[in-house]
Amino acid sequence: MAISLNNFRTFQDDETGAMTIFGLQLFMCGLIFGGLAVDVGFAYKTRTELQVAADSAAHAALYIRQDGDAEEARAAAVAIAEAALNPLVYGDVLLPTDVQFGSWNRETQTFEIDDTSREAVLINTAQIAERTNAARSFLLNFVGIDHWDVNAMAVFETYVPACQREGFTAELEVDLQSNNHFKEGFCIHSNSYVHFNNNNTFEPGVIVSMPDLDDLDVPNIDKNPGLAEALREKHFENRILNRILDIIAGLESGDPLYVPDYITNTIPIEIQTSQNVEAADFTPGRIHTTACTNGTFKIKNNVLLQDVVLVTSCDVTFGSGVVLENVIIASKSTDVRSMSAANGIQVGRDDNCAEGGGAQLLTLGGMKFAAELKMFGGQLLAAGDIEFEANANGIWGAAILSGGNIDGTSNAEMGFCGAGMEDNFEVPLFRLAG
Repeated sequence: MAISLNNFRTFQDDETGAMTIFGLQLFMCGLIFGGLAVDVGFAYKTRTELQVAADSAAHAALYIRQDGDAEEARAAAVAIAEAALNPLVYGDVLLPTDVQFGSWNRETQTFEIDDTSREAVLINTAQIAERTNAARSFLLNFVGIDHWDVNAMAVFETYVPACQREGFTAELEVDLQSNNHFKEGFCIHSNSYVHFNNNNTFEPGVIVSMPDLDDLDVPNIDKNPGLAEALREKHFENRILNRILDIIAGLESGDPLYVPDYITNTIPIEIQTSQNVEAADFTPGRIHTTACTNGTFKIKNNVLLQDVVLVTSCDVTFGSGVVLENVIIASKSTDVRSMSAANGIQVGRDDNCAEGGGAQLLTLGGMKFAAELKMFGGQLLAAGDIEFEANANGIWGAAILSGGNIDGTSNAEMGFCGAGMEDNFEVPLFRLAG
């Protein structure tokens, strides 16, 4: 049968079914891009799950590491990761060898491994072919991509808020009156609110913080130069307040975690007197305990105490002019004035922020100080309120932490050392670093 030229041209120009071929092409493209979207989406979902597990495990590991050994902390991290991602479903996403302790350099964003460190932890979680738990692909399996190797990393580090290292930190109100001067670097924080009267001065670099700046209580902010620039909204947990009893118990038992280097013999000895106590009643380099007469331990006027620790269940009273250098005095009393001092007590050595010489006072109750409290690398730590009257001087290193209120009057001068505070008690907080 002959085919005419006209028939050939008709067949050549016939477009019947052309859309079917184009549709098949679109269908194949849709499968490819749809498969890519589904599988890539699944990979991102897997990475998010691994990241959440890594963050949680890193926090747990560093928390346990503060009081436990490295292996205990690693085991805790693995347990947290397994609780987040069931090994029966996800395989071994975290192995003990994936948990590394060390230090984190925030400037260079680098981690230095040191298994003895309690400063930071680096964790890697993984679903990879090497562990036979790689994230599987679905539609891309048809083009030879049958799995994804997915990893996530987390770095947690410890830190101590600046206000807890040097400054005023209160769980409740910080109430300061007038004519106080705060130098660069000093920090005032309340987890409730801060009150000032007028004529206080805040140098550039001072921080005044609270959770909600609307709660700031001040008659006229313009009459407090520098205050507006110093204000910050912030809240942080005062974990050290929950550790005061542990610290006192550690001092009494001679725990090296709490006992300072100037104590050379950690076996406690008892002071036989509790009234008008003098320096001669203490033995330098030793931890002391005491049974009190009438529930009060009284240190007489103008006594210089050096290189001693005292742990007592009594209220402690300091006479005027008492000087404490390389001294820790801890009271288990819960009285609102479990520690009180006449005018002119000096907490720490006046040494221009040099190493050593600091002093720490801590109590399960409250503190009350008369005028001219002086602090040089000193720390006041109380579960209750801390009060001090006029003319306080903390220009060379002062850390005042209260589980209640901090109440100061007028004419105080407070500054920032940045050094010489090495024996102060600190309980770090934890933050995600990388």
